[in-house]
Amino acid sequence: MKSRFDLSPPVRWLRAAAVVVAGLLALTACSTANPLTSATPSAGSSSAPATLVVGSQQYYSNEIIAELYAQALEAKGFKITRQFQIGQREVYLPELIAGKVDVFPEYSGNLLQYLDKAATAKSGAEVMAALPDALPDGLRILGAAEATDQDSYNVTKEFAAKHGLVSIEDLAKVGGAIKVGANSEFAKRPYGPIGLKGVYGLDVSVISIDDSGGPLTVKALKDGKIQLADIYSADPSIATNEFVTLTDPKNLILPQNVVPVVSAKVDTTAAAIIDKVSAELSTAELVGLNAISVKDQSSSAVIAKAWLTAKGLL
Repeated sequence: MKSRFDLSPPVRWLRAAAVVVAGLLALTACSTANPLTSATPSAGSSSAPATLVVGSQQYYSNEIIAELYAQALEAKGFKITRQFQIGQREVYLPELIAGKVDVFPEYSGNLLQYLDKAATAKSGAEVMAALPDALPDGLRILGAAEATDQDSYNVTKEFAAKHGLVSIEDLAKVGGAIKVGANSEFAKRPYGPIGLKGVYGLDVSVISIDDSGGPLTVKALKDGKIQLADIYSADPSIATNEFVTLTDPKNLILPQNVVPVVSAKVDTTAAAIIDKVSAELSTAELVGLNAISVKDQSSSAVIAKAWLTAKGLL
């Protein structure tokens, strides 16, 4: 089944990206050995931009987005400290609240559900409207990108054909408990086993595979060790392996637009720079960036520089 995303990066920047990537392959991603090392950036003088700490999840796509922010800010004179690969939300959100990280690419729906367990928002607009009140003091969101990268339930094409699967609710045809591969924290997520049972009446058992829907999860699905995989929707592996992403007619999984969460240290100048990045970041663009990372094994720094250069943001 064809993915609902266009795997090919838009032509307008792919050629430029290829040229820049070829010349920068010797570069390595800028990150520290201990991503939680306390950073004490200088406030800077009133005439110079402040030093900002840019963080990322322990997920390659999220690091690429963080690197986009970091390089765009550096190009305009901001000093940047990178704290990449911090971990999942349970780990990095306290760092944001404590003021140790100033800029972080988040995902709107999951962030809202994490902050407000009673949230009733369903649409992307409703999620964005609810987020400001849900955020802890000292943090705010900037404009969301069109790009989404949300949890999605995937099965192999053969498994879908055998059981006539199109939507999540069709899994009831399979019978018995279904094994789903996902990060360990998935077991407690509202769209995990509890949500699947409450919304769709499905019983699932979670097989912990802590690679954020990466190669280990993909292999487990292809090998039949799991029947269902939680894979982020902008991951090119969905199309490459012809996985079937099951539709979600009851909106169990909220829209996950990429949205920057920032501290009070991010002034209007820095916010405007980040907003320009977000304005260019569509789902197709993000899938293209992820595809370069997977295919070429290029660092986030190389990928980000190529894209930002092609977009005229450097």
